[in-house]
Amino acid sequence: MTSPDRPAPSAPADTSLANRYGGQKRRLPRGAKRAIVGGALAVGIGFLAWVSTSNSLSSVTFKDIGYSTPDATVAEVDFQVTREPGTPVKCAVKALDSKYAVVGWKVVDVPFTAPEGAEDTADGGRTVSQRVTVRTESLSVSGVVDSCWATDGSSPKM
Repeated sequence: MTSPDRPAPSAPADTSLANRYGGQKRRLPRGAKRAIVGGALAVGIGFLAWVSTSNSLSSVTFKDIGYSTPDATVAEVDFQVTREPGTPVKCAVKALDSKYAVVGWKVVDVPFTAPEGAEDTADGGRTVSQRVTVRTESLSVSGVVDSCWATDGSSPKM
């Protein structure tokens, strides 16, 4: 004869969730939460202030004015450089073909003194116009300034 199945006797154990998974975690005090949020907010505002002012403090800026390609081996690039008077500057100028590949490259020195009469301009001689001739490997369709930097021992910003 068979008897009906009976469940096995369970061992006496406390099966509460706290025993199984651990007790409730302690929460941070309200003051600590405020301090963390305030610190993160201060760091964020400081970072935004640094990002917004770092570009405006740059001492050298440039602007492409135009280009021409007299023949397949030469490109002429016109540009303006704005810097503090007396600051020596170098600029990297490149010529591009129809597929935007670089077919000519030249690093040029921008004079650190303004031309005669430039001190009478609205910006006090800070802006200098340049025309650079770049030799090319093939016909170029564009000429641009890649970057400019002050040459007082600093490295180029590319």
